[in-house]
Formats: sequence, structure tokens, C-alpha cells
Amino acid sequence: MGTHAQGKQPGRRGRRRRVRTGLQGLLKRLKCLKNPAFSGLLARLRHLKLPGGPAHPARRTRRRFLDYPRSGRVGIRRWLPSWRQLLGTTGLLLLVTAALFITVYVSVDIPDENEAARREANVYYWSDGSQMVSTGEVNRQIVELDQIAPSAVDAVIAAENETFYEDSGVSPTGLLRAVVAMVGGGETQGGSTITQQYVKNTYLSQDQTVTRKVKEFVIALKVDRKKSKDEILKGYLNTSWFGRGANGIEAAAHAYYGIPAKKLNPSQGAMLAALLKGAELYDPAGGPGNDRRARERWAWILDRQVEVGLMTKKERAKYRAFPEPRKQRSSSLGGQTGYLVDIANRYVKQHTGLTDEELARGGHKIHTTFDRGRTRDLERAVRGVLKRDLAPKTRPADKHVQVGAASVRPSDGALVALYGGPDATEHFTNNADTSGVPVGSAFKPFVLAAALQHGVSIGADSHYAPDGTLRRSKGKPDPDHPTLGAALHTGGNATYVRLGEDIGRVQVRRTAIDAGLLPQSMAPLEPTFSIGTSTPSAIRMATAYGTFANGGLRHAPYSVTKVVKDGTALPGLDRPGPGRAMDEGVAREVTDALRAGAEDLGPGVAAGRTGAQDRLRTAWCAGFTRDLSTAVTVFRVRRGQSALLPMSGVGGDKSGRGNALPPRIWSAYAQADGGR
Repeated sequence: MGTHAQGKQPGRRGRRRRVRTGLQGLLKRLKCLKNPAFSGLLARLRHLKLPGGPAHPARRTRRRFLDYPRSGRVGIRRWLPSWRQLLGTTGLLLLVTAALFITVYVSVDIPDENEAARREANVYYWSDGSQMVSTGEVNRQIVELDQIAPSAVDAVIAAENETFYEDSGVSPTGLLRAVVAMVGGGETQGGSTITQQYVKNTYLSQDQTVTRKVKEFVIALKVDRKKSKDEILKGYLNTSWFGRGANGIEAAAHAYYGIPAKKLNPSQGAMLAALLKGAELYDPAGGPGNDRRARERWAWILDRQVEVGLMTKKERAKYRAFPEPRKQRSSSLGGQTGYLVDIANRYVKQHTGLTDEELARGGHKIHTTFDRGRTRDLERAVRGVLKRDLAPKTRPADKHVQVGAASVRPSDGALVALYGGPDATEHFTNNADTSGVPVGSAFKPFVLAAALQHGVSIGADSHYAPDGTLRRSKGKPDPDHPTLGAALHTGGNATYVRLGEDIGRVQVRRTAIDAGLLPQSMAPLEPTFSIGTSTPSAIRMATAYGTFANGGLRHAPYSVTKVVKDGTALPGLDRPGPGRAMDEGVAREVTDALRAGAEDLGPGVAAGRTGAQDRLRTAWCAGFTRDLSTAVTVFRVRRGQSALLPMSGVGGDKSGRGNALPPRIWSAYAQADGGR
């Protein structure tokens, strides 16, 4: 009896030893054996003592584990694992899985944020604070959570992750579905939490691989522990793709509804939340199928908010009509917008020291002086006159006609509107800020101002007598000897050439620059200098005429009031005070003279323009009211060339070499502005 028991003992001990040896061999075959966690596990197995006494010395012959006879098992049961083996195998798998997870968790750190996730657009604002346009490689404006409508936030949570504020930041079932689908070659599976999607957007690539999905899972766990839920939600809403070039909900709100995210109503917020499932499938502009899917998901999101307690049934009942997004724009810099952005960028670089590279990195909020309504009115005035008065298909002289115009507020120099050309994406030169376009007789007021300011004691009602002296006019006007005031408007070129000689063209030049024209735009001081061979831009002509309107006080033109980067306003944009360009009495007398010849433009308008005597290849009209100074120029130039073409015949026989066009544009714009 004792002998028999002793004979069985080595067999049981041998089985235990083989189990231990098998486990050790399995672990040795694992590629991750070099990991410290597995090295420790292997060491523990080597010293593992199983019940039944000391290990029996190894036998010379080894039998396979499954070949060893099982007591009391016959037939097919002999080849099936016992419950102990199943339990042991399951435990081993769980142990290996846990060890793998621990290894991955320890080895994967939260990486630095992707540069693209931090990149923002430059955003430009109209003078009333509404958004004009955003520019840059990435259309994103990062906003705080309190700058997003709460109802839009609720819509996103209900649609994407209703347990966001309670969960640990991950979805194990979602991970398993995604891994199985990717391994099997199936479609990409959803199911990620908001935290996981935020991690994918901010720290990882968009690749659909098992490795990336596992990293996303682990990093999401760590991010959920490190950051608050509000921080994660803010990051998710600012990095998600909404289609139409919009990264983040702020850019999306402007792209789809033309409003900031804080003004989204619950219905609009639900529509934007629907896009998170795939903008290419849910943007209604994508076709009938997209429109149907968008409407269905929009309605589901609103209903879902009621189910999860984020909206009442009474409030849900208010939103039955689908919130149609506005039409998608082909180019954000088309029309006049590109010209406005160009002017603003140049002003910012000049006054803040920002380089092109620094500006291109984005993230700047640029507040401009441009008035949306006046910019629209000016463009309509130009287009309306050109469409009515030009016939380029039947009149060759009407081809290649270009217009530049600008409006400045005399009281402070703010540039409120401009017309730079037909379209900034097609005509790249900004006609409102161009050079090389002679100003003609519109320059004469500076000659008169110089005369009044520098020694001429008689006023604009004086004339040159036959003996060459200036005398006060008496009686009826003499067309052969027009007064200085009359010569501003009709003919009188010879009068102003002589006036410039008498007071000195150097003085004329100084007065024009003091009024607001740039030195580099001044022509050589030849006899014709006094009748407008200089080439100022429309912006500078409007500024200088505004000096007359402002009683002789000059304000430098400006187009940007503030630039904000990362919540801080950049220095350098404080505007200097006004400068005295001429005596107030001089400015008043010039204004009266200009007003006397501008009755056709409207009551109270003071203006100068080119006339029939001008033989320059340009036409101008510059004038002002108390509140606005505007300059308009018309010229001809072929695309890609700089030489001006003749103006003869432009607009037909009654246009006076095209000189009638600028006053017509000026008047149409003034009438539209007066009705606003």
C-alpha cells in the first residue's frame, strides 16, 4: 500500500513540474520578455512552489502534456481540457493582458500637441465688431467654453458622448469594435468618447490603425486624469472638423450661419453637432442625400437631448423647421475683401513690427475701421455706373477701364471704405492704393491753399489781371481771366501754373504733403506740377481733402484699431494726435471755393475734379461732406502692364474723356450713403 502511494507521488510532482516548465517556455516565446514587468513575472515563476512537496528530478524522456493519461476520462473527453486547465489558461491570458496593458500604459506618455491643432487663422473684423473674414492654412479661431452657446455644447454631448461628465474618458467596447473591424478589414467603427476624439485631434494622427487606436485609448485615460472635463470639451470643440474649411465650432458657426458660436440657437447648434459624424455626408450643400441625412440627424439630436435631460419637451417643440445654412462661399477673399485685408495687413506690419512670417502663423484678431455698409455701397456705385455708361463689347475705348476709390472719416482719419478693383482674386493690384495715376486738376486746391497760407492776401475770388497782378474780382466773371475759385473747376490750368510759380512750387509741394499726400508720390517741380502731374493714391487724396473738411487739422489715415494675439493687444497701434496742416481760415476758404463748383454733386458737397483741359490719361473726383471724404479715379490699363492707355472716347462723346465717370460714381455713392 505504502509502496503504491510512493510510486504515484513522482508522477503528480512531474506533472506540476511540467506545468511550471510549460509556463516558463510560453513566457520565453513572448517578444515583450525584455520588458521589466515580464522579467519579474518570469523570476517569480522560477521560484514558484506548487503543493505536493519538492520537485522530482527530471526524467530522461519527456511526454507531451496532452499525451499524459487523465484518470477516469475516456473517449473524446480525454482530449478536452479540464476545468482546471481552462481556468488556468484564462487566468494566464488575463495575466498576460494585464501585463501588456501595464507595459503600454507605463511606456506611452502624453505627447506634445500637434502643431496643426494649435494653428489658428487670422480673423478680420468690420468696424461694428462682426467678422469680415478669416485667412490662413487652417481656418480656426480658438474660443473659451463660455464663448460657445450652452445649447450647442449640450447638442454635441447628447450626440457624441452623453456620459462625458461621468465616464473615465474611454470606451472599452468602442475600442474592441474598432480593433476587430480594422483587423478584419471592415469599415472604421465609431464609439469613441469625446475625450478619445479630442486626443486623436490634438495628439495623434488621423490614421486608422490598431496601434493608433490603442495609443488613443491609453492617452485618453491619462488626459482624463490630468485635465478637467471642461478643458477637454473646449479642446474638442476647437479642434473638430465641421466641413467648409472650418476647424472648430467658432469657424463653423461663421461658415454655416455667419455668426459667432455664442449666438447659435439650439436648432443651429444641433445642426452643427450633426456635422461631427462626417461633414462630407451631412453638409446639406452636398446634395439631396446630404440634405436628407442632415435633417434626420438634426431631429435625432434634438430628440436625444430631451431623452438625456438636456432639453425639455416644451423647448424641443419650438424647433420644427430645419435651420438652413447659408450658401457656401467659393473664396473668402473674393470681391473687395482681399483688398481690405491687404490694406489692413500692411498697416499692421508697419505699426507693430510683425513680419510676414509671424503674421502667416495665424492667431491674430484684427479689428479694422472698414464699414461693411459703406464698402457695399461704394462697390455698388462703381458697378452700377460702369454697367450703365460703358459698352466694352461695342466701344473699344471702354475696354480695360479700371476704378479706384476710397472713403476716409475727416474727424480722425479712419479708412471706412474702398474699392480696389473688380475682384481681389482676379485683379491683384489694389486700385485704391495704387501709384502712377496722375491726379490732374484735383490737385489745384493744394496750390490755392499754399497761396493763402504763404503770403497771398487776397482770396479765391481774386483773378490775374492782364498786367499779371492778382486783383479782387469785381462785376461779372471774365472767362478770359477766371477767379482762383472758378479756375478750380472749369479750365484755369494756366491760372494755376502761374499761381504755383508766384508762390513757389516748393511751397505747394510742402502744403500738399502737410495735408496728407506722401512725399514719394510728388512729381518733379516743373511748371506742370501745379496742375497735377503727381500720382497720389485714392486713399491719400481722400485723406488730404479731409484735412480741408476738418478745418486744416490733418489725421494720418489708419485702417486697424486693435490686434489681439493670445488674449493680449499688440502695442504700436496707438494713433498720434492731429497735426496742423494749415490755418483754419485757409481751410475754410478753400472749402468754400470747392463747394461753389460742386452743386451737381449735392447740397453741402465740396469737390475738385479733372476737367476738359486735362490731357492726362486719368479722370478724378475728390470731395467731402462734414462726415466723409471720398476720392474716385478712373483710368485704363491692360492686365499685366503698367503703362496707362488714352482716355479719349471712354464712356462716349458726352463723357469728356471719361471725366464724367468719377463724379457719377461719387454722387451715386453719396446718395446711397445718405440713405443708410
